[in-house]
Amino acid sequence: MITDQDVANFFIMKGIDDDESGISNLKLQKLLYYAKGFHQAIFEEALFPENLWAWTYGPVVPEMYQAYKQYGKDPITQVEYDPTHRFDEEQLELLNEVWSTFGQFSAWKLRDMTHNEKPWLDHEEDASMINDEELQDYFKTRIK
Repeated sequence: MITDQDVANFFIMKGIDDDESGISNLKLQKLLYYAKGFHQAIFEEALFPENLWAWTYGPVVPEMYQAYKQYGKDPITQVEYDPTHRFDEEQLELLNEVWSTFGQFSAWKLRDMTHNEKPWLDHEEDASMINDEELQDYFKTRIK
């Protein structure tokens, strides 16, 4: 089973490979949100079982936030392992598309984008969990 750590490592590797500088924890959280949301909409199943929560700076996977909080605003430059063998072809295609589309934006731009999207807006007041069905409903409106 794919975990949030597998997907996080994928994006951290992309940040190191493409930017040579890594990505911040804030940016990682938004990429996890978009990856899980689009996967849920396209395949009607969760990419990873861990839940997203609506925190002050947008959607967050708390376990991944905790794993990388020591980096603060700095780029995450260490990857535990290469997770690409964990994904099937469709999942790799989706993750690469999420990176291509959203990886180009700064962490703060991604934060602003998520603050205008229904899954976060519906939970911002109580900082509650965003369930997979909500992600699926919203992201189905974003795919063609």
